[in-house]
Amino acid sequence: MPFLSHGSYRIRYELEGPTDAPAFVLVNGLTQYAELWAAYRDALVTRHFRVATFDLLGQGESDKPALFINQDDQVAALHLLIGELGEVPVFLSGISFGGLIALRYAVAHGKRLAGLVPMSCFAELPPQLLLLGNALRTGLILGGTGYLQDLLLPMNVSDQWLEPVLDKLDSVKRQGWLVNDVYALQNLMESFLDFQPLTPQLPSISVPTMILNGEFDFLTPRALHETLRVHIPDSSLVIIPKAYHAFTLEKPALTADLLARFAEDVLAGRWHGNKAVWIAPEDAGGALVPFPAGYDHLRAIPVQGTTQ
Repeated sequence: MPFLSHGSYRIRYELEGPTDAPAFVLVNGLTQYAELWAAYRDALVTRHFRVATFDLLGQGESDKPALFINQDDQVAALHLLIGELGEVPVFLSGISFGGLIALRYAVAHGKRLAGLVPMSCFAELPPQLLLLGNALRTGLILGGTGYLQDLLLPMNVSDQWLEPVLDKLDSVKRQGWLVNDVYALQNLMESFLDFQPLTPQLPSISVPTMILNGEFDFLTPRALHETLRVHIPDSSLVIIPKAYHAFTLEKPALTADLLARFAEDVLAGRWHGNKAVWIAPEDAGGALVPFPAGYDHLRAIPVQGTTQ
């Protein structure tokens, strides 16, 4: 199990795939850990990419600082990991908190990237998200990691995902109890206490950018992704049908396929962001379709109804 060193901290990481292949770096959400990307590693290595995953400071097998964890340290750790990849094209993707770290990396080190995929992400902390974050932090302090998971699960995934596992949720959550330390999670949440909006810096992100947002994501709703689409020059927004905040867990085959296709388009010179809005297919391999003209893409996906 290799580790990188950032000051006195150790960051656990994994690399899989050919050393000379274009690379994908995948950044965890707040309560996640590297093993949750296993399906992505398999799918992307099969598509001839190298894949780098790691535990952020405060997560999994990486060091868990006893007090404040600065987001600058997370960006620095990510930079160390990307430095391990050599001179190959690097595609960076992150989910939720990891998407924010990916955005910050693209602002600071965008010239090192071939492409960027922020998912369920944000550059601002509007009142709803701020209050939700404060409530989740209070829940963690008062109820521990298990209670935080109980709050997050129904916010993050659909009934269709939850229903088959309702009678075995403890086993589903157990790994999270084992790898996530309650104080480290609290420190990760508190890294937002001095959060400054990234929106003024987004126009400096010049790399091709595919923004992914679940249709029913109410933790980071469409308006937050619209900020990214409007301000990042070479971007497009792709809406994942019937998906919630943690669609990377619920729809791994589809999401991995979208990542691979994006990178393949960039490498082949086919990518043109044009700040377009697209609807993803419901299954891997399907066609993306433009969001229908004349409809408001900040609301739900328009679907043709059936006549009884």
